[in-house]
Amino acid sequence: MVSDRPERSRTADRSEASHPERRRGQAYTLEAVAAGMLLLASVLFALQVTAVTPLTGSTSSQHIENQQASLAEGLLASEAENGTIVPTLLYWNETGSGFHNTSRGVYERAGPPTTFGSALNRSLADRNIVFDVNLFYVRPNGERESRPLVNLGDPSDHASTASRSFTLYDDDRVLAANGTALGSLENTSYFASDAAPNSRVYNVVEVEVVVWRM
Repeated sequence: MVSDRPERSRTADRSEASHPERRRGQAYTLEAVAAGMLLLASVLFALQVTAVTPLTGSTSSQHIENQQASLAEGLLASEAENGTIVPTLLYWNETGSGFHNTSRGVYERAGPPTTFGSALNRSLADRNIVFDVNLFYVRPNGERESRPLVNLGDPSDHASTASRSFTLYDDDRVLAANGTALGSLENTSYFASDAAPNSRVYNVVEVEVVVWRM
């Protein structure tokens, strides 16, 4: 009887000889998977960077605009409480049809030479923030008009605004260049006319501050 042990031995030898090849194949497969995962991670990271960059810039710009708006709002609120804005509105040279100490009726280099103007310069200009100040009022027929108080340039695309309204009365008196009270509004040639002739209210002026970075 012929034994089958030599055949089984040869088969086992062939099986053992093929193990290194299988191990090398498994290693290649693992390397391919790892390389694929690394490539995928790199692509995802690149896409993430591409998507986040514009959003980050936009968010940063919006943050700056919000800060500027808050600064202007806070300035108007504090100066309204201090009572410095209405005297600036009354700092009017009726003979020159403009505000005092201006060449064209509007301040073009800095804020007005008043307490409110000093606050504008200190809070904004000293921080490299450019500003304009616009005045809005109504005519007796209800139409809305405007004129500049301060014009330091054209606002940028990222400018912010803040505004607050102030009531002027018939017996409010315009001020001379040295701060002396002169005639009442109802008897003065003022930039805003009496919008309510049948009441003691003369007009309501909205003061708008526009701010932007240099």
